[in-house]
This record gives sequence, structure tokens and C-alpha cells, in this order.
Amino acid sequence: MSRYAGKKAVITGGTIGMGLATAKALIDGGAEVLVTGRTERNLDAAQQALGPRAHVVRSDATSLADIDALGATVERTFGRVDLVFINAGFATLTPLAEATEAEYDQTFDINTKGLFFAVKRLAPLVREGGSFVFTTSIADETGYPGMSIYSGAKAAARSFARVFAAELVTQGIRVNAVSPGFIRTPTMGILDATDEERETFEKEGERVTPMKRIGTAEEVARAVLFLAFDATFTTGAELTVDGGLLELFTAH
Repeated sequence: MSRYAGKKAVITGGTIGMGLATAKALIDGGAEVLVTGRTERNLDAAQQALGPRAHVVRSDATSLADIDALGATVERTFGRVDLVFINAGFATLTPLAEATEAEYDQTFDINTKGLFFAVKRLAPLVREGGSFVFTTSIADETGYPGMSIYSGAKAAARSFARVFAAELVTQGIRVNAVSPGFIRTPTMGILDATDEERETFEKEGERVTPMKRIGTAEEVARAVLFLAFDATFTTGAELTVDGGLLELFTAH
């Protein structure tokens, strides 16, 4: 109950899925958490689920004005923080021939531009000994059809983790990434997918994952908190949470 007592964390994209699971684990451990989201329904549901130690803030990851306002809110609410989990993300399954400029821009704006400027704004608020954790994806190393734009955006996020780790190490701040495989969340990681498409995606995950199941948001949350608080001699790393998919399946 007191493992994270006194800790303060910010989670972008924290109102559903892996972000919400991480927020719940932190609050259950005694931390105070600020989570962001954009959808009114999810914002309200997250506040109800997380309770009084959660600050639920509407913030658009693609808007520099919102990112700046988020920084001001974090500073006013917490002063300094121990963890920033950059989890806001966007993905679609679109073959190359059908990809549009709008989809490309939205994917990179949320997964890459939003991450970059959130780190720039929030890094001065992370105390020495604190950390950033990014959500990347095993898609940054695989060639899954229809995920070219998303894979490229997450590969950029992976590169940012390495460079920011090098830049922030002198401030005593670690930067790492958690790389999920197939994880059961409300969207299965794909925006606007139909129920049928999500079910198909889930079955595909069960088929190709060596552990023959897909992961849970809570399992990703445990990996995030390991990187954030336990892996004190680790920075610039990417931890896969994929049931062995990247290392075992792709090795054959």
C-alpha cells in the first residue's frame, strides 16, 4: 500500500488501457498521479476509477499550447515529479497504397511530435533520480503489413529514448521505453477498429505469440513501474512485453 508513497507521476494517455492500469498501480501503492486524455467519457470514467489522488486533465498530445499548459498544471499541482510516462499514442492499420497525408501527420503528431515536446516541457520538472518511460512497440522492429506509418513513428520514439537518455543523464534523470506486443486494451491499440477487427487482431496475437496468449494492461504497467523505480542502473533501454514474440517467433 505504501510502495510509492510520496511519489508523484504524470501519465499522458492515462485514461484508458495501459496508461490507466499504470495509474491504478501507482495510486494503489500510495502515489499521487496526474493523467491526461482527450475524450470526455474517458476522462470522467478515469476520475471515477482512480479516485481523489488522481488529477485528470484534458490535454491534446498534438497541441504545443496544450503541452505548455500541461507543464504549468504539473508545476502548480506537484512542483517536481518522479515519473513521466509518455503513453499517448495513435495507430491505424493502413496498407501503403491507401495511406493518406492526414493519417501520416496525425500518427507522427501524436506518437512523435507530442512525445518530443512533452519531454522538452516536462524535463525541468523531473527531480534528480526521476525518470521518463515511453511507450514504443515491437512494431518499431518488425515489418507487420499495414503498420508502416505507426512503425516509423514508434521507431522515432525509440531513438528519442536513446538520445534523451544521453542528454538527461547529467541531471540524474533516466529515460527508458516499454515495448508492448499484442496487449488486451479497449482499442487493441488500433483507433476506430470495429469489434470484428479487434477480435481478429486479438486472435492473430494469440496465434503468433510464443506464450499463446496476449498480454494485459496490468502486465505492461508492472514493466513501466520496474523501469521507473526499480531499474536504477538502466537508461536508454527498451523493455519488451510481448510474450516472447520479438525474440522467439521472429528468430525462426
